This record gives sequence, C-alpha cells and structure tokens, in this order.
Amino acid sequence: MRSADATTIFRVLLVFFSIYLIILKINAILIILILAIAFLLDGIDGYLAIREESKGDISIKEYLLAVIGNPKDKKRIKAIKESISKAHPYGPRMDVAGDRAVEYSLWVVFIYLNILPLFILLIIIFRHSFVDAIMGAKGTSNKMKTKLAKVVYSSSIGRGGVNIVKFVTFSYLILVYVSGYPIIYGYILTGILVGYILLRGIAEVNEAFSK
Repeated sequence: MRSADATTIFRVLLVFFSIYLIILKINAILIILILAIAFLLDGIDGYLAIREESKGDISIKEYLLAVIGNPKDKKRIKAIKESISKAHPYGPRMDVAGDRAVEYSLWVVFIYLNILPLFILLIIIFRHSFVDAIMGAKGTSNKMKTKLAKVVYSSSIGRGGVNIVKFVTFSYLILVYVSGYPIIYGYILTGILVGYILLRGIAEVNEAFSK
C-alpha cells in the first residue's frame, strides 16, 4: 500500500475516534486537536503521493511553494499529479473517498446528537452524489479550465478555504455539544459551509458542461 493511501485511511480512523470521544463528551479541546491532525493529514497525503512518484525528488519546500502558487513549482507538481493519475488511477479517488467518509461521518454524528437538522445532510448527499458522478465522467480537478472552477475549486485558496471552514464549523459544533456553547453561531457557520460546498458544486458542474 502506498504511504499516501495509508495516511488517508489513518485520518479517517482518527475522525472515527474523535466522533467516539464527542459522543462520550470527552474534553472538547482534545477532540478538536485530534480533528485538526486529521485535517492536516489531508494535505500530507498529497505530498506523500507526489514525493513517492518523484522518488523523493520533491522537497516539502517545493511542494509548499507550489501550493502557495509559485508558477515553476506549480507546473512541476501538476505534471507529477498527472503522472500519478495515470500510474495509480485509484489514488485520487481514494483521496476523495477519504474526504467524503470524513465529511459524512461528521455531519451524521451532529444530526444524531440533535445539533443539526436532517435536511443539511440530505443537501450534502445530493450535491456530492450528482456532482461526483458528473466530474467522474469529466476527469480530475487538476484539468479544470473555467475561471470559476479554478478559483473556487481547484486552486489552493479554494481547496484550503473549504477545509478551513469545515474545520472551524465542526470544531464549533463540538464545543456546542461537549461544552454547551450557543448553537446560533453553529447554525451560522453551518450555513456558510453548506453555501461554500454548493458554490464549489456549481463550479464543477459549470466546468463539466463548458466547451
């Protein structure tokens, strides 16, 4: 098994463990810390895949510069990603599967705990199911051409932004359940997150049907 795939599996298990701690109402800060590690691993597995494909020729500095947007490093990383997609076609899908497992699990637990209403999860499932199917026929996000898709979906800002909003939202919902924080701010953050996810979905659909 590739180290990147092992990291993906590990971060999913970390989230499952954090969910167990949420239900038991263990220390909220500890749970958020574990969740933070799981979210950080989402970036690390990408680096591990690229490092493995380049046989260790890509340093963490070069990878971070590419993420920030350095044209030279970004072009090189993009070429390696395309190589990975051809050599290990299941790899990118494994990463997406990990993302979905983490996100769905967190939505489900807060609905189960009566923190959020069920319709939120139904919106997310509908969005991911149909958009993933459309993009599965189109190809990976690395090949996106439209301006909207590049900005809100495939860019470093787009990818990093949604992960930050997810982490902040789910962390606050943990504080709501475990520590009794006001739910109103949780609803506001949830609304922002769902809106962001839907916007990214619109960008993907626009990309898929553009010429």
